[in-house]
Formats: sequence, C-alpha cells, structure tokens
Amino acid sequence: MSTRELDAAGITDPDLRAAYAESKAINASHGRTYFLATRLLPIADRPAVHALYGFARIADDIVDGTLPKAQQTMELLALERTMWDGGRPVLRALADTVRRYRIDRRLFTDFLASMRMDLHVKEYATYADLAEYVYGSASVIGLQMLPVLGTVSPREEAEPYAAALGEAFQLTNFLRDVGEDLDRGRVYLPSDELAAFGVDRDRLRWARRTGQHDPYVRRALAHMVARTEAIYRRAEPGIAMLRPWSRPCVSTAAKLYRGILDEIVAADYAILNRRAVVPTGQRLRVALPGAAASLGQNARAWALRLTSRPRSPRSASIGVPGSDSSAVNSHRRISLGE
Repeated sequence: MSTRELDAAGITDPDLRAAYAESKAINASHGRTYFLATRLLPIADRPAVHALYGFARIADDIVDGTLPKAQQTMELLALERTMWDGGRPVLRALADTVRRYRIDRRLFTDFLASMRMDLHVKEYATYADLAEYVYGSASVIGLQMLPVLGTVSPREEAEPYAAALGEAFQLTNFLRDVGEDLDRGRVYLPSDELAAFGVDRDRLRWARRTGQHDPYVRRALAHMVARTEAIYRRAEPGIAMLRPWSRPCVSTAAKLYRGILDEIVAADYAILNRRAVVPTGQRLRVALPGAAASLGQNARAWALRLTSRPRSPRSASIGVPGSDSSAVNSHRRISLGE
C-alpha cells in the first residue's frame, strides 16, 4: 500500500500498516470494479475501504471454497468469534477501521449470518425470502461504508439509499454470475418469478449446458434487469447526501455496475454460459470523469482546510473519521496517483 495513504490516514503502527497493506492487496486482486472506484476516494479514506473489502473477501472465500460444509461452517463461526481479536492481519485492519469510523459491529454479524445461509440455502422461493439474504450480504456493506464516505445530512437519512445501492450491486452480481452460481448448485433468482415466465432450475441448466437462446429465460432475465435498474434509480438520490469528495467514487461505482446490466441487455440476455463484463476501455471512460471530479472536490476540501480555524496537532494529522458535522476532514490530500 502507498505509504502516503497510510500516512494521510494517521496509521503509524508498523503491524497495522502491514495489515492494511494486506487488505489492499486482496482488494486489488479480487475487487476490480470496487478497487477502481476506491481510487477516487481521498487517499486517507482508502485504507478503511480496503479493510472492509478484505474482511468480506475472507468470508466469501470460505463459503465458495472446496472444504466440506461442516468445516466451512466451523470456519465461519471461528471467524465470527475472533473477528475483533486482531489475530489475522486483515482482522486487525478491520478492528482499527471500525474503531476509527465508529461503524456498528452488528453490521458484520449480519453479514456473516448471510454467509452461513450460502452453506445450506440453494434457492429462494420469493423475492421477500431473497431480501433477507441480500440485506446481510450486500445492504450492510453500503451501511458499513457510509461512515467512511461521510454525509452532509444526518446519516440516518442516507442509510436507506446506501442499503438500496448495496442491494442493486448484489442483484447485478446475481445476474452477471447466474451461470457460475448454477455450477455451485445455487440459484439466486426467485423461484416464483422464474416460474411466472416458465423457467425452472432444469431449464436454466439446459441453457447453461447448451448455450442455446431460450426465449423464456430471456424474458425472466429482462424482468429482473428492469427491477434492478429501478433499485439503482431509487438509490441515486443518496449520492447527493454524501460529502462532496466521496460522491465521485460512489457515482463511478454505480455507473460501472449499471454498465454490467447494459452488457447483459446488449447480449440479448444470453448470459448463462458467458459472463457479462464492462470492457476495459469503457471502464476507463467511466472512471476518468470521476477522477477529474474527485481531484476538484479534494482540491476544494484542501482549500477549506487552509482557511479554516487550526485544529490541535492530533486532529490536524488524522482528522475525525466518521464525523459528519466536520466541514473538512483535515487528513485529506490532493492526490489521485497512489
């Protein structure tokens, strides 16, 4: 991890610096869209995002691994018991982030509850049933991020929008990965809605196996893409509730994820045996305006810092993470290069 990121965040302990560096490496290796959007945040906030992603990835790898179910269950339970002990580097970074930004620990318990569902729930009868899983696996991620991003309005007003954006991201993942999830024995598309279009698990498997276009599957997927688009629209007003220097990151992430839906539509919903991804060139075209906006917002934040009343030496170095009322978080830096 860039030493400037760690310095800007006021992270000086060598063990903690190594822990955050490991979290960033995990994010860079696995979270392509997530990592790209993270680069648009002020450098002082990036370590926290890497820590949150690193923890989620550890749990996800347990669930999607090849160990027997009983052992996976034991590993998830062990992770929950030791989550705040700081025994593993990523967990040390997580505990430090939660303390700095005053993130509600229950959000991580809810996340692990949904991860355990993946070990024994292979399909969901209705969207209401799926919603319980989506809340714990995705909406809580938006709620975890909110204290890091900061808000210009009371945080509780922004929370429903943050949760909705997490829901939209997760539904996009389900649509993008429907074929791969089938191979793992899971179907995240509600059974009753599939049945309304004449689709069941066997029909999905046939489309996956043969690669042939199926009009019934197409109509079912089109319905689910339309619903996911509606959730993005519902979440959109929440971006304006964030602190200005966080908006380019979240706006870019939303555009990149919505781009996956565009790719699904462009493929005429024939995605059972191919993964819809946003091409690299298009990803960069989406990210570059966000980078320019991020640079401008951070420059304004820096200017405000220079003209505001001086803080104590400690607050001048690390700011007040998670404080929504602060006009400027004084650890901001004007940089996009790390």
